[in-house]
Amino acid sequence: MGSMKPVKTNKAEEPELEPLCCCEYIDRNGEKNHVAACLCDCQDLDEGCDRWITCKSVQPETCERIMDTISDRLRIPWLRGAKKVNISIIPPLVLLPVFLRVASWHFLLGGVVLTSLPVLALWYYYLTHRRKEQTLFFLSLGLFSLGYMYYVFLQEVVPKGRVGPTQLALLTCGLFLILLALYRAKKNPGYLRNPASNDRPLSSGQTECLTRKGQEKTKGFPGTESSGSLNNRTLKDEPKGSSRVLVGSPTKVKEDWCAKCQLVRPARAWHCRICGICVRRMDHHCVWINSCVGESNHQAFILALSIFLLTSVYGITLTLDTICRDRSVFTALFYCPGVYADYSSALSFTCVWYSVIITAGMAYIFLIQLINISYNVTEREVQQALRQKTGRRLLCGLIVDTGQYNRGFLRNWYQFSTLGAHPFHHPAEDIV
Repeated sequence: MGSMKPVKTNKAEEPELEPLCCCEYIDRNGEKNHVAACLCDCQDLDEGCDRWITCKSVQPETCERIMDTISDRLRIPWLRGAKKVNISIIPPLVLLPVFLRVASWHFLLGGVVLTSLPVLALWYYYLTHRRKEQTLFFLSLGLFSLGYMYYVFLQEVVPKGRVGPTQLALLTCGLFLILLALYRAKKNPGYLRNPASNDRPLSSGQTECLTRKGQEKTKGFPGTESSGSLNNRTLKDEPKGSSRVLVGSPTKVKEDWCAKCQLVRPARAWHCRICGICVRRMDHHCVWINSCVGESNHQAFILALSIFLLTSVYGITLTLDTICRDRSVFTALFYCPGVYADYSSALSFTCVWYSVIITAGMAYIFLIQLINISYNVTEREVQQALRQKTGRRLLCGLIVDTGQYNRGFLRNWYQFSTLGAHPFHHPAEDIV
């Protein structure tokens, strides 16, 4: 009985945590806060506004603190506490409908807006790529574009009576298949875990948490990179803590030690500098799914691209056939007289051109993927071969054959079709 008294004392001394209501949350300082107080007690924001009003420059560190504060306080009420909303998902939800509706006022405005949208997207991509940060901007843009195009199709195209129930059902099925393929592609791409750690696989939430912690450690220090800065390395700039291990002969599996993840990487695996974790047979980090494309999700990624291209082309064809009758699809795309006389037709025509731009970009990615699969190379291996000036370049660099894993067209596609079927695990003891 005497041994149980300290236990009771400890339980009495531990403060009981009060449950959070739907509008309360624990902020980044570990303090309880309320959604209604999102604009209160923000010294950085007040200082930034004062300097902006007085036409004084705002320091970059102040801007970063303001963005961190906004991202921490931007929450929505939820059960057991308010949930944080990633600020990068908001711009597409607001700007895309506004831009497309403005572009439908006149064909000159349409040309300016539809030209500026890809430029802004590329600028934001290079900005986040240089800072090596994850972003939900492109995933939000892609999903909202699908939803908004389908909404405009239902509201503006279907009521005109040229689209039958079967055609609408096919388009709807294509949309759902795209979402299912994207859901599968968003799953674990083949993360490599340290054998000494827990045997449970990392979830997507745990991976994002590790990435965020790695970025916070390097934030604010010039010249440093976030976790996973080994993605685009060459042999001459490998870190001192990294060493390559060749097993047997050059024809056997080549492994190397990852100093970031503290594990042995099998052949063709790589450390993603954005996700902050090693990925088995990593192809590239895709911003459209905010995840890596690796051994376990490469097939789903290709499936999502193919279904999207077929559905998009079908939707564009149905829309042009409705608003520009008695003309071929290619002719109607460039010459559709009177389309701007009606706002409904003008909005549909603008959305068609927006879909054409997106479809063209995805078709280029799909073509590159098909070529790489046919030559059994990953995008990372292609970029490394271009930097090191190795491999054969065909069609002005569109095709890069490293020759290392190329076993012929049919064998290459057979290997791709069986990715992830027989995972080959390498224990950490191999490096000893």
